[in-house]
Amino acid sequence: MIPDVWAPLRGLAVRRCDDEGLINGTWVAGVAGEPPRFVVQRVSPIFAPEVHDDIEAVTAHLAGRGVHTPRLVRTGDGALWARDGGGAVWRVMDFISGRTNHRVGSPALARAAGALVARFHRAVDDLEHTYRHVRAGAHDTALHMERLDGAATGAGEGRRLADAILDAWRTWQGRLDLPPRHCHGDLKISNLRFSEAGEGICLLDLDTLALQSIDVELGDAWRSWCNPVGEDATEARFDLEVFAATVAGYREVRPFGAEEREALADAVERIALELAARFCRDVFEDRYFGWDPARFPTRVAHNLQRAAGQLALARSARRQRGEIARLLAGE
Repeated sequence: MIPDVWAPLRGLAVRRCDDEGLINGTWVAGVAGEPPRFVVQRVSPIFAPEVHDDIEAVTAHLAGRGVHTPRLVRTGDGALWARDGGGAVWRVMDFISGRTNHRVGSPALARAAGALVARFHRAVDDLEHTYRHVRAGAHDTALHMERLDGAATGAGEGRRLADAILDAWRTWQGRLDLPPRHCHGDLKISNLRFSEAGEGICLLDLDTLALQSIDVELGDAWRSWCNPVGEDATEARFDLEVFAATVAGYREVRPFGAEEREALADAVERIALELAARFCRDVFEDRYFGWDPARFPTRVAHNLQRAAGQLALARSARRQRGEIARLLAGE
């Protein structure tokens, strides 16, 4: 039950959110017949309560720079979060009206997404904050490969796929030395809010805020945005038209530096290989990723398909590396 410590919630109708994500339990609160006023969330235990100190610091900075962002609503005693009787952590944030997209369906949306992320990055360029909630090793690609190599045993389809992923990583020629910067950390398109006209409004789901390099941030975004068939298809491909639109939107707001362009040219391949390794590792360990029992007989079968799809996406990005670099350079 939602702790009764937020006065603005009292008297409002609360209902489950239609666009609820996979991690946090999410409700909206408001007056019946009107747009919601607040988002109410039961926070997953994978996030320490200290994550709210990070959210508050970053969103306060964004608001101070004139960037639209949801803000935490403090409890009656000024806290950023509260526990219920069972110990679960809850929070309340402003509801941002707009549209949620689950696929980048057009170059126009891709361009707006790129511009929105660039506005966020530009606004936090001068932020000084030490994060209290840190996900160690989240994008340590070499470590994920070591773990896959250690988990892959026996023969069969899983082993052949693991060997192909590991071989692709050994021949990857990108750079890993960009400095960390403030990043959102999970730029899937459903974490971006758009107006009905298709303009970017703000970033949502801020539990993943962190210091990481921009090639990780945008490599993961492009891995998701520029794959038109999604993560469950084995014949994934990297869509250059969508990529070109996102780059154009981003560069208009925040131009890339020379070192950023060099690292970003190989970023999609790296992050796709990293996710392929994680899916493939779960083929052997069979315990981590959720899976769809309506479409697959086992978690292993689902992870095999997802790993194969990410490897295909990485290979597609490698084949088009020259075009990717050209577009990043604005040619």
